[in-house]
Amino acid sequence: MSTHALTATAGTPAGELVALQRMQQLAQLIESSRLLASGGQLTTTASTATTNSSYPQTSNADFATALQTATTADVSGVASTATGYPALSYGSSSSSSESSEYDPLIEQAAARNGLDPAVLHGLIQQESGFDPNATSSAGATGLTQLMPSTASSIGVANPLNPAESIEGGARYLGQLMRQFAGNTEDALAAYNAGPGAVQQYGGMPPYAETQSYVTKVLGNAEAYRQAHPITPTTQGLA
Repeated sequence: MSTHALTATAGTPAGELVALQRMQQLAQLIESSRLLASGGQLTTTASTATTNSSYPQTSNADFATALQTATTADVSGVASTATGYPALSYGSSSSSSESSEYDPLIEQAAARNGLDPAVLHGLIQQESGFDPNATSSAGATGLTQLMPSTASSIGVANPLNPAESIEGGARYLGQLMRQFAGNTEDALAAYNAGPGAVQQYGGMPPYAETQSYVTKVLGNAEAYRQAHPITPTTQGLA
């Protein structure tokens, strides 16, 4: 979206003008995010724009700050300042099976890493069933079932700590989203089978387990969306 496409015309009703102004502000934030992500130069190709603006890149040095923010800050404030985009905040549901005590942490981590919180919620539901002490036979641990080498590479010191596991899983999935040009299915397949398998087959690997995993995560995400109405957060755009 470019700012010049949102110019108001004479005679525009006041209500529509306000909406246009907010859209202009949002577009300007997006442009600013792109400039920051590309080192001060606006990217022009579609693939580069997806990589640099849609999925904010962060370094391991930022992990401690992100973790501290996750445990102390309000979800809407974090989302606005971390990504430059209005966050998708999913409302509460009367069904406890479709919600989690970790939802605030999930929304914060998703916002910081350019993810749909429903997808991150669906991933955690599939990986661990929201059991923070879950451990697989392969050695993956925590809510997002990070392998020790993966946890170490993204700055997670204790994957059994819910906040660290959620932040780490979101960071890893965000990296995979960037690597696979924003393709959610490929990123989830890489989370399950490894990025090498997705690269080898040019997309979804022909593994029944991985294909089932992706289908279940996306199904969980859709069920979560259906049970939780989206509330766009506009803090920081006024």
